[in-house]
Amino acid sequence: MTKAVLIEGDGIGPEVSRATIRVLDAAGAGMEWERHLAGVAAIEAGHAKTLPQETVDAVVRTGIALKGPCTTPVGGGFSSVNVALRKAANLYAAVRPVRSMPGVPTRYSDVDLIVVRENTEGLYAGIENEITPGVVTSLKVATRPACLRIAAYAMRMAVARGRHKVSVFHKANIMKLSDGLFIRCSKEVWESAYKDRLEYEELIIDAACMRLVQDPSRFDVVLMENLYGDVISDLCAGLVGGLGVTPGANIGEQASVFEAVHGSAPDIAGKGVANPLALMMSGVMMLNHLATTRDQPGAKEAATRIRDAYNRALLDGCKTRDLGGSLGTEGFADAVIERLA
Repeated sequence: MTKAVLIEGDGIGPEVSRATIRVLDAAGAGMEWERHLAGVAAIEAGHAKTLPQETVDAVVRTGIALKGPCTTPVGGGFSSVNVALRKAANLYAAVRPVRSMPGVPTRYSDVDLIVVRENTEGLYAGIENEITPGVVTSLKVATRPACLRIAAYAMRMAVARGRHKVSVFHKANIMKLSDGLFIRCSKEVWESAYKDRLEYEELIIDAACMRLVQDPSRFDVVLMENLYGDVISDLCAGLVGGLGVTPGANIGEQASVFEAVHGSAPDIAGKGVANPLALMMSGVMMLNHLATTRDQPGAKEAATRIRDAYNRALLDGCKTRDLGGSLGTEGFADAVIERLA
């Protein structure tokens, strides 16, 4: 058994987490869950912070966590739990696979790409100051070690997954120092170790967005800094049906967190209608990661069985309401479990 942290999160988080754990257990994933709190749930349980130190310590100690969505207020209130956890555990690489799903029709049918986002710097460094009333500055941070680290991760991952091209998105025509550093480091990594194994290109971010919606099939692995990656990963999710059908991972040297990247949807919390697929897909990512990094027995096989089962469920018309179906959260989990054999 592999011990891992489970952070159910807020809103629909506990519901989609329960459904996902049922599927993982039914597939023989071999996980032992250590439950911890974050977000509004932590405050309601009496913690002083939305990200208790004991939660961070458990993630770092076990090295693996599966996380449901946490609420982040807009324009005020507490800061993002997701950003805080990434910084506290040094989860420097956000990885978002995006692929067309069977039984989920969209405008595109051939999307299969991976968004890799630097997760600790950029404008999300959170360095903001009100110089005088009504005048606010935000500092974009880029360091050579972080730029080299994320470029090396993206290209190493691309080769390991049999990918053929890395596209670096940037705005170095305007942000000449920060984005200029990012593309210089990316090209340096490619030239030093991957020139014979991967195609490489650099695209200005606005032109890249246009090309993405014209023909997403031309992209394979896309690499970018923090803010661009946040926006582009959601844009790409829209190409295949939305955030309900895209998993996410935050990778660090000592710990990795696999999470549903959609919101906590408090308006439907407790109604049993939320789609658990994104968290199930993140669980599959987690198992594949364990198979690769820890050689966990049965993890790869369990991941494949779960992926095949939810693909078959979707093809058979077993869908939650957000995908045009009628199943609830547990009903979809039941449909997946039925197809595990």
